[in-house]
Amino acid sequence: MDAPFSMYQVGADALLPPRDISVSQWADENVVLTGSGSAERGQWHTRPYQREPMNVLSPGHPCKQVVLMSAAQMLKTSIMVNFLGFIADVDPGPTLVVEPRSEDAKALSKDRVAPLFRHSPSLRGKLAAVKSRDSNNTAMHKVFSNGSGHITFTGAISPSGLAMRPIRFLLLDEIDRYPASAGSEGDPVSLAMQRTGEFEHNKKVIMCSTPTIDGESRIQAAWLTSDQREYFVPCPKCNHFQILVFSDGTDGGLVWPEGEPENAAYCCEKCREHIPHNLKSWMVERGEYRAQNPGSPIPGFRVSQLISPKRSWGTIAAEFLVAKASTETLKAFLNTVLAELWAERGSAPDWEKLYLRREDYELGIVPAKGALLVAGVDVQDDRLEVEIKAYGRGKESWSVDYRVLQVLDRKTSSPEVWRELEDLLAVDWPCESGKTMPIMAMTIDTGFRPQMVYEFAARHPQPAHGPAGDRISAPRTVVPTKGTPDFLKLIARVSSTDAARKRQNVRIWHIGTHWAKQEFYDWLRIVLPDDGTFPPGYQHYAYKDQDFYRGLCSESRIIRSSGKVEWIPDKSIRNEPLDLAVLCRAAAAVCGIDRFTDDDWAELEGSIPVAAIKAPANDELWGNRDDYWGARDGRGSWFK
Repeated sequence: MDAPFSMYQVGADALLPPRDISVSQWADENVVLTGSGSAERGQWHTRPYQREPMNVLSPGHPCKQVVLMSAAQMLKTSIMVNFLGFIADVDPGPTLVVEPRSEDAKALSKDRVAPLFRHSPSLRGKLAAVKSRDSNNTAMHKVFSNGSGHITFTGAISPSGLAMRPIRFLLLDEIDRYPASAGSEGDPVSLAMQRTGEFEHNKKVIMCSTPTIDGESRIQAAWLTSDQREYFVPCPKCNHFQILVFSDGTDGGLVWPEGEPENAAYCCEKCREHIPHNLKSWMVERGEYRAQNPGSPIPGFRVSQLISPKRSWGTIAAEFLVAKASTETLKAFLNTVLAELWAERGSAPDWEKLYLRREDYELGIVPAKGALLVAGVDVQDDRLEVEIKAYGRGKESWSVDYRVLQVLDRKTSSPEVWRELEDLLAVDWPCESGKTMPIMAMTIDTGFRPQMVYEFAARHPQPAHGPAGDRISAPRTVVPTKGTPDFLKLIARVSSTDAARKRQNVRIWHIGTHWAKQEFYDWLRIVLPDDGTFPPGYQHYAYKDQDFYRGLCSESRIIRSSGKVEWIPDKSIRNEPLDLAVLCRAAAAVCGIDRFTDDDWAELEGSIPVAAIKAPANDELWGNRDDYWGARDGRGSWFK
């Protein structure tokens, strides 16, 4: 009777839904640490920043893929090991764990997974017994005792290990350290992902790694498709929530007295109070993840060791002072401690590739998928340069037009130039649908002739709120901006009401240029999939002049030996196209695009008024269509 009963029991278990318990709750109740594979002993306790990444792996969560871009010793291995225990006990199925090398896979199995199954009471007896050399329970292949699934460990270089079985649970560890190809079979991540095709309805895929080189990092590419959840913690002084960053303290960050890194404190980006290390645990306990790309269905999480309970800020500061002595050690510090990408000197997209992929849509007309129209304005001594850009779902965008407003022999202090801008802002732009669309927001850089910008902005609607407020509803809103070296936020801050009173009640929006340029370069590097769809963030251009594309890629991100990030322009190339791309992105942010839901997009796509297309009144407004570089004799459209 025993054998038939076991067979029926397995069949019954397969039909039953998994227990209603989250991964973190299961781990807190069942996982026992022995110290053999971890620095800790005793009952597992999920830390605040680990709970959400674990719980999205639960059967009740709808996601099929999770991205962890993490510093070392923070998230990756603990979550993977706990999830393996959860699979065996709660929701069995065929499972594949891929490490960079076979040696890494064997070490994970022996040092972390085997102790978990030996010492956690709920997992005892879950694996088939070891009976012979070719047993179902080896270091690299473990079969569950009731036959309901297995755990296979392999190295990314092994094509047979990646392609041998259908897989429901796929755990890809340290993907930035995978080889370019598994033997001669191709990308190991793609090979492994193909194994999950039979479980499309209930699969779970974890992609995790410390990041490596900007533009070459697999985890960066995965992170960009995710909803990009950053861990925000409150300031104990003013309760302002922020991401902990390692910077020079100008806009918040880790600070310490000269020669005393052990006394490092954290400078709040808002109140500028110095927070001692002993309050870090208070901050982390009250922290929360906030999605920076909420439209994505893929949960993505990033954490640095600045929130680690095991490492003091003083220890990290001292480690940085040692690491900055060489490029290689500084690179390792950024990757493994701060979970940041390393940008090689000269890192910029290839302008020639952008030029070759240019499209042939009609300029001056909003494409069918464009639902939000914005503009950016760069002020120079003798001209205003303007880009008009349309955004659609997923922040896909189209450059609709590029203008140079210039009055012969006049400076931009001349009222005539600003009247040209007024006329351009007043235009309702024709759409492919046959409707028209106004510019919702126009951002103008205040770095040159700020008083002229303030006066122009004061004649138009202003955003009523800061960056966390409701999106603007009045068309032709004008927003003065100023760049600031922030690499963790697009809108760093908005000037106070008191400061605005000195500028005709105009508030300045401070743009995090490091953040904006990095995001833009990431978008320019997007490779189109074979199915011909356009991924989120894809940038469409139709200009024919090569200098425009050179201008988009005119700056390189470098990291000084001090750890300071800088964007260095190529002085032989005009960088206005890049500056205007940043300004247009900020205008879209002012409109609330980073918080748009599907309902918001549906409302926006249906709110364009039906009207006759308002063509330009005359050539004086639109100017000639000559290349600006060859004809600088007045108002004109650039790069046509």
